[in-house]
Amino acid sequence: MEDPITRFYKCRKTCCEMLEDRGYVITPREKLENFATFKEQFEENEKLRSRMTIITSHKNDESNKIIVYFADETKKTGVKPLRELTEKMDEKSIQRAILVTQNTLTPFARDAIKEAAPRHIIENFLDTELLVNITKHELVPRHIPLTSDEKRNLLQRYKIKENKLPRIQDVDPVCRYFGLAKGQVVKIIRPSETAGRYVTYRLVV
Repeated sequence: MEDPITRFYKCRKTCCEMLEDRGYVITPREKLENFATFKEQFEENEKLRSRMTIITSHKNDESNKIIVYFADETKKTGVKPLRELTEKMDEKSIQRAILVTQNTLTPFARDAIKEAAPRHIIENFLDTELLVNITKHELVPRHIPLTSDEKRNLLQRYKIKENKLPRIQDVDPVCRYFGLAKGQVVKIIRPSETAGRYVTYRLVV
Protein backbone atom coordinates (compact mmCIF):
# COMPACT_ATOMS: atom_id res chain seq x y z
CA MET A 1 0.00 0.00 0.00
CA GLU A 2 1.28 3.47 -0.93
CA ASP A 3 2.16 5.95 1.77
CA PRO A 4 -0.20 8.95 2.21
CA ILE A 5 2.23 11.47 0.67
CA THR A 6 2.62 9.44 -2.54
CA ARG A 7 -1.15 9.01 -2.81
CA PHE A 8 -1.72 12.73 -2.30
CA TYR A 9 0.99 13.56 -4.86
CA LYS A 10 -0.75 11.40 -7.51
CA CYS A 11 -4.14 12.82 -6.59
CA ARG A 12 -2.98 16.46 -6.85
CA LYS A 13 -1.15 15.73 -10.12
CA THR A 14 -4.38 14.41 -11.67
CA CYS A 15 -6.19 17.52 -10.43
CA CYS A 16 -3.68 19.73 -12.26
CA GLU A 17 -4.15 17.70 -15.46
CA MET A 18 -7.93 17.88 -15.04
CA LEU A 19 -7.85 21.67 -14.69
CA GLU A 20 -5.64 22.00 -17.79
CA ASP A 21 -8.03 19.76 -19.75
CA ARG A 22 -10.88 22.05 -18.68
CA GLY A 23 -8.98 25.05 -20.06
CA TYR A 24 -7.58 26.48 -16.82
CA VAL A 25 -4.05 27.85 -16.52
CA ILE A 26 -1.68 25.74 -14.43
CA THR A 27 1.80 27.14 -13.88
CA PRO A 28 4.86 24.89 -13.45
CA ARG A 29 4.98 26.10 -9.85
CA GLU A 30 1.43 24.85 -9.25
CA LYS A 31 2.10 21.51 -10.93
CA LEU A 32 4.87 20.47 -8.55
CA GLU A 33 5.66 17.63 -10.95
CA ASN A 34 8.86 16.64 -9.16
CA PHE A 35 7.93 14.36 -6.24
CA ALA A 36 10.85 15.51 -4.07
CA THR A 37 9.78 19.17 -4.47
CA PHE A 38 6.18 18.25 -3.73
CA LYS A 39 7.16 16.31 -0.61
CA GLU A 40 9.33 19.18 0.63
CA GLN A 41 6.54 21.74 0.19
CA PHE A 42 3.96 19.43 1.77
CA GLU A 43 6.17 18.94 4.82
CA GLU A 44 6.80 22.71 5.03
CA ASN A 45 3.01 23.08 5.20
CA GLU A 46 2.93 20.77 8.23
CA LYS A 47 1.48 17.99 6.04
CA LEU A 48 -1.83 19.84 5.87
CA ARG A 49 -3.58 19.06 2.58
CA SER A 50 -5.71 22.20 2.85
CA ARG A 51 -2.56 24.31 2.48
CA MET A 52 -1.92 22.78 -0.95
CA THR A 53 -5.00 24.49 -2.42
CA ILE A 54 -4.99 25.39 -6.12
CA ILE A 55 -6.63 28.63 -7.33
CA THR A 56 -6.52 29.53 -11.01
CA SER A 57 -8.37 31.22 -13.88
CA HIS A 58 -9.58 30.00 -17.26
CA LYS A 59 -7.24 30.78 -20.15
CA ASN A 60 -10.08 32.44 -22.12
CA ASP A 61 -11.65 34.36 -19.23
CA GLU A 62 -9.70 35.57 -16.21
CA SER A 63 -12.92 36.17 -14.27
CA ASN A 64 -13.78 32.45 -14.58
CA LYS A 65 -11.88 31.18 -11.56
CA ILE A 66 -11.82 27.81 -9.83
CA ILE A 67 -10.45 26.52 -6.54
CA VAL A 68 -9.37 22.97 -5.73
CA TYR A 69 -9.55 22.40 -1.98
CA PHE A 70 -8.07 19.30 -0.35
CA ALA A 71 -9.85 18.50 2.90
CA ASP A 72 -7.68 17.40 5.84
CA GLU A 73 -10.28 15.10 7.40
CA THR A 74 -9.35 11.42 7.22
CA LYS A 75 -12.81 10.15 8.19
CA LYS A 76 -16.16 11.15 6.72
CA THR A 77 -16.13 14.80 5.65
CA GLY A 78 -18.76 16.98 7.28
CA VAL A 79 -19.82 20.60 6.83
CA LYS A 80 -16.74 22.18 8.48
CA PRO A 81 -14.41 21.98 5.44
CA LEU A 82 -17.32 23.06 3.23
CA ARG A 83 -17.73 26.17 5.37
CA GLU A 84 -13.99 26.87 5.08
CA LEU A 85 -14.18 26.36 1.31
CA THR A 86 -17.17 28.65 0.72
CA GLU A 87 -15.50 31.35 2.83
CA LYS A 88 -12.44 31.15 0.56
CA MET A 89 -14.70 31.27 -2.49
CA ASP A 90 -16.44 34.42 -1.25
CA GLU A 91 -13.12 36.01 -0.29
CA LYS A 92 -11.63 35.40 -3.77
CA SER A 93 -14.88 35.89 -5.77
CA ILE A 94 -14.87 32.30 -7.01
CA GLN A 95 -18.07 30.52 -8.07
CA ARG A 96 -16.76 27.03 -8.90
CA ALA A 97 -14.81 24.62 -6.69
CA ILE A 98 -13.56 21.06 -6.54
CA LEU A 99 -13.53 19.54 -3.06
CA VAL A 100 -11.19 16.56 -2.79
CA THR A 101 -11.79 14.33 0.23
CA GLN A 102 -10.14 11.23 1.64
CA ASN A 103 -13.48 9.69 2.52
CA THR A 104 -17.14 10.11 1.62
CA LEU A 105 -19.24 13.13 2.59
CA THR A 106 -21.78 12.98 5.38
CA PRO A 107 -25.43 13.38 4.34
CA PHE A 108 -25.36 16.89 5.89
CA ALA A 109 -22.35 17.81 3.73
CA ARG A 110 -24.02 16.47 0.56
CA ASP A 111 -27.13 18.53 1.35
CA ALA A 112 -24.95 21.60 2.00
CA ILE A 113 -23.39 21.29 -1.49
CA LYS A 114 -26.85 21.18 -3.09
CA GLU A 115 -28.02 24.15 -1.04
CA ALA A 116 -24.89 26.15 -1.93
CA ALA A 117 -25.75 26.13 -5.66
CA PRO A 118 -25.91 28.16 -7.82
CA ARG A 119 -23.91 30.73 -5.85
CA HIS A 120 -21.26 28.12 -5.07
CA ILE A 121 -20.90 25.24 -7.54
CA ILE A 122 -18.96 22.52 -5.70
CA GLU A 123 -17.87 19.20 -7.20
CA ASN A 124 -16.66 16.42 -4.91
CA PHE A 125 -14.02 13.83 -5.76
CA LEU A 126 -12.51 11.15 -3.57
CA ASP A 127 -8.74 10.67 -3.52
CA THR A 128 -9.24 7.16 -4.90
CA GLU A 129 -10.97 8.58 -8.00
CA LEU A 130 -7.95 10.75 -8.79
CA LEU A 131 -5.01 8.39 -8.27
CA VAL A 132 -5.06 7.74 -12.03
CA ASN A 133 -6.13 10.08 -14.84
CA ILE A 134 -9.05 8.16 -16.33
CA THR A 135 -8.79 9.98 -19.69
CA LYS A 136 -5.31 8.50 -20.22
CA HIS A 137 -6.50 4.90 -19.93
CA GLU A 138 -6.04 3.02 -23.22
CA LEU A 139 -9.64 1.77 -23.19
CA VAL A 140 -11.16 5.26 -22.73
CA PRO A 141 -11.80 6.99 -26.08
CA ARG A 142 -10.94 10.65 -26.51
CA HIS A 143 -13.66 13.00 -25.24
CA ILE A 144 -13.85 16.63 -26.42
CA PRO A 145 -16.46 18.92 -24.80
CA LEU A 146 -18.11 21.23 -27.34
CA THR A 147 -18.55 24.94 -26.76
CA SER A 148 -22.09 26.36 -27.01
CA ASP A 149 -21.27 27.66 -30.53
CA GLU A 150 -19.91 24.27 -31.60
CA LYS A 151 -23.03 22.58 -30.24
CA ARG A 152 -25.30 24.98 -32.14
CA ASN A 153 -23.33 24.44 -35.37
CA LEU A 154 -23.53 20.66 -34.92
CA LEU A 155 -27.31 20.70 -34.51
CA GLN A 156 -27.71 23.01 -37.51
CA ARG A 157 -25.39 20.92 -39.68
CA TYR A 158 -27.31 17.70 -39.05
CA LYS A 159 -30.68 19.46 -38.74
CA ILE A 160 -31.56 17.67 -35.51
CA LYS A 161 -32.77 18.65 -32.06
CA GLU A 162 -30.52 17.98 -29.11
CA ASN A 163 -32.93 15.44 -27.60
CA LYS A 164 -32.32 13.23 -30.65
CA LEU A 165 -28.62 12.86 -29.81
CA PRO A 166 -27.36 9.76 -27.99
CA ARG A 167 -27.04 10.43 -24.27
CA ILE A 168 -24.39 10.22 -21.59
CA GLN A 169 -25.05 10.61 -17.85
CA ASP A 170 -23.54 13.59 -16.04
CA VAL A 171 -22.27 11.13 -13.40
CA ASP A 172 -20.18 9.30 -16.00
CA PRO A 173 -16.53 9.40 -14.78
CA VAL A 174 -15.31 11.22 -17.89
CA CYS A 175 -18.15 13.77 -17.68
CA ARG A 176 -17.21 14.39 -14.07
CA TYR A 177 -13.55 14.75 -15.04
CA PHE A 178 -14.42 17.53 -17.49
CA GLY A 179 -17.04 19.07 -15.17
CA LEU A 180 -19.74 18.73 -17.81
CA ALA A 181 -23.24 19.95 -17.03
CA LYS A 182 -26.59 18.73 -18.31
CA GLY A 183 -27.28 20.08 -21.78
CA GLN A 184 -23.66 20.10 -22.91
CA VAL A 185 -22.51 17.97 -25.83
CA VAL A 186 -19.31 15.92 -25.91
CA LYS A 187 -17.54 14.64 -29.02
CA ILE A 188 -16.19 11.10 -28.64
CA ILE A 189 -13.49 9.78 -30.98
CA ARG A 190 -12.89 6.04 -31.11
CA PRO A 191 -10.36 4.17 -33.25
CA SER A 192 -11.89 2.23 -36.12
CA GLU A 193 -10.24 -0.61 -38.05
CA THR A 194 -12.06 0.37 -41.25
CA ALA A 195 -12.37 4.17 -41.12
CA GLY A 196 -9.36 5.02 -38.98
CA ARG A 197 -11.57 6.73 -36.43
CA TYR A 198 -15.24 6.78 -35.50
CA VAL A 199 -16.82 10.00 -34.19
CA THR A 200 -20.02 10.23 -32.15
CA TYR A 201 -21.68 13.03 -30.20
CA ARG A 202 -23.49 12.62 -26.93
CA LEU A 203 -25.77 14.91 -24.96
CA VAL A 204 -25.07 15.15 -21.23
CA VAL A 205 -28.22 14.38 -19.22
